Amino acid sequence: MTPNEAEAALIEVLSGHSVVKGLDREAVEQLARHLTLVQLAPGAIAVREGERGDELFFVVAGEAVVSRGSLRMQTLRVGGEFGSLGMLTGRTRAATVTATTELVLARLGPDSWAALKQDRPSLALLVVEALVAQIRDDLTHVTDVVGSLLRGRSLPRSGEVHVRVSGVVQVVATGTHVGALLPREANGHLVVAGLLGHKPVALTTPLVSDATLEPLTVENWEGRQIYARSVGLLLLEAAHELDPRLDLQLGPSLGTHQLLEVDVAAATLPALATRLHEGMTALAERALPLRQEHWTVDEARQHFLARGWDAPARLLTTHRTATVPLVAYGQVYALSPGPLLPFTTDLSGFHLEVTHGRLALDLGARDPRRRFPTAPAPEGTMVAEHRRWSRAMGVTSVGAFNDLCINGRVSQLIRVAEGFHEKQISHVADAIASARDRLRIIAIAGPSSSGKTTFIKRLSVQLQINGVTPVNLSLDDYYVDRVRTPLDEHGEWDYEALEALDLLRLQHDVRRLLAGDEVTLSRYDFKAGVSHPAGGHTLQMRAGDVLLVEGIHGLNPALLADVPGPGQLFRVFIHPATSLPFDQLSRVSPTDLRLLRRIVRDRHTRGSNAADSIARWPSVQAGERKHIFPFQQQADAVFDSALVYEPAVLKVFAERYLLEVPPSHPAFATAWRLRHLVDRFVAIYPDHVPPTSILREFIGGSGFEY
Repeated sequence: MTPNEAEAALIEVLSGHSVVKGLDREAVEQLARHLTLVQLAPGAIAVREGERGDELFFVVAGEAVVSRGSLRMQTLRVGGEFGSLGMLTGRTRAATVTATTELVLARLGPDSWAALKQDRPSLALLVVEALVAQIRDDLTHVTDVVGSLLRGRSLPRSGEVHVRVSGVVQVVATGTHVGALLPREANGHLVVAGLLGHKPVALTTPLVSDATLEPLTVENWEGRQIYARSVGLLLLEAAHELDPRLDLQLGPSLGTHQLLEVDVAAATLPALATRLHEGMTALAERALPLRQEHWTVDEARQHFLARGWDAPARLLTTHRTATVPLVAYGQVYALSPGPLLPFTTDLSGFHLEVTHGRLALDLGARDPRRRFPTAPAPEGTMVAEHRRWSRAMGVTSVGAFNDLCINGRVSQLIRVAEGFHEKQISHVADAIASARDRLRIIAIAGPSSSGKTTFIKRLSVQLQINGVTPVNLSLDDYYVDRVRTPLDEHGEWDYEALEALDLLRLQHDVRRLLAGDEVTLSRYDFKAGVSHPAGGHTLQMRAGDVLLVEGIHGLNPALLADVPGPGQLFRVFIHPATSLPFDQLSRVSPTDLRLLRRIVRDRHTRGSNAADSIARWPSVQAGERKHIFPFQQQADAVFDSALVYEPAVLKVFAERYLLEVPPSHPAFATAWRLRHLVDRFVAIYPDHVPPTSILREFIGGSGFEY
């Protein structure tokens, strides 16, 4: 075909396009001279969602498919066009166009468009008018579709709403996004969501009624989780772009790092970390928008099964509603974990590294946990064994656990979980007994609600089986008078500081006990805030006895200083470490597990409601990160107190206690999220829990006397 014949054929095809068909022959010929033909093979991508574009394309021959994420939207054929908004506005592409056959496109690029506007301004105006008319028709169609979907919902009763933002009332148009009323940063920290009546909502949430609104920043405990999950979703997208076959899953959190589970050779991890970081950075710079879409449960299950994601597919078998919200920054959809950042440009400073043979994600300088940095420790033997037996029983995710409950295998699962705990406690006791000729002190530490009390009772039994008699001493009896207690940065009593203990008195008593003296221990009156140095019970250690010291500072070398001689001290760190994933993006947090334990226990035994427990939790966590976790590598033994089935039992109690938190309370944001967490578990009746279980420390009915 000669150039003249090709131009004549192009003019003939263009004449049938919706944008061009209203132009006369001469105008079409003028337009054709500014177009460039582009040929694409099947499978080639013409434009990609999220990329900036300033080109208009006319389909001259062949077919292409338009998709948004993994959703196929329409098929383009001869007579169709795409890219008009990109050409007129220069904004990012809203969809991807992929050739399904041999595809021939006529391209109007930015230089040609500029030349057309200069040479034939009247023709350029006609093209713009035709494009605007086409966009109008498309918007009308979309409005009709949305209207049919929302049929039965009344229109807003007012065109304006009153919103109290940080104490100041603003009158704004109904439908205004939350983010439009909030600053990008508050007190120097990135705003990641809004607190709409104390409920966390995405910055893109429209305001449809009068409300109060406050910024939620990454500095807040809930805000940090929103930021971390946003970075996690970005990582999944980067992994997919790098290699769609790469099976990557976000694993447990270790301080400021989150481990990643990926099945590749260890030698390739450094290179993989570099490539993933580069991919994440590139995606962040592309300003990809977050999409939240509601899919039917069946559609979502089929999607996840096709991807090979068993965890979310199985979880959806017990989903309560007909639809499920999914989120994506591009092609990778995950179950919605709640609010996320609306654009990837809000994510920065992250990096990936290899630690202890595992790939780990670090959120960077925006992570508030960096104020008390803790080097990621290697996963202990117990955690690895815990994971092995869980997989052997088929408990690989929350959805798989729910399947076992429904299939009647929960009793066996509980027996195995409790048996595993008993076996590990006996291992700790055996290690202590093997050193009985020199060992005199066992120090046990762990964060709040880790199960220390029951662990100590069960360890004492195992020690006695080995012929070792433990003698208990609690650090809680060695607090200084309240007036001498140091203050934290907020001016509150800091009971978790090492200086809140009378170290000299403690070390004096321990030294005398090791010498075989009879010692009257200290006692602390919590109600009066007064220490009684000789007001406690009397102890005396016999030959072969060991002193069992329990408290949050048990791992700190400064606690006992040089009182124990070489080889006389054995330190145990106890905390829940193992958790189940919901999907590739999110999992049960051990921190959330401890909070649920605390809520249930304090409601049962201390008359404290869920709102009070949640309100105190940030200060508890800050104390743990400052005084406990930095010393965890001092431990001679680590005990994982997590029980794979316990969220299903805690649900029975926590569900109601969390509902008692009023929407007006600052704790409502966390209570709301925890309610959704336990809702994903099939409930287990507490009667199945044995009386010696660590879980009994929190739900009641323990076989031990506290």
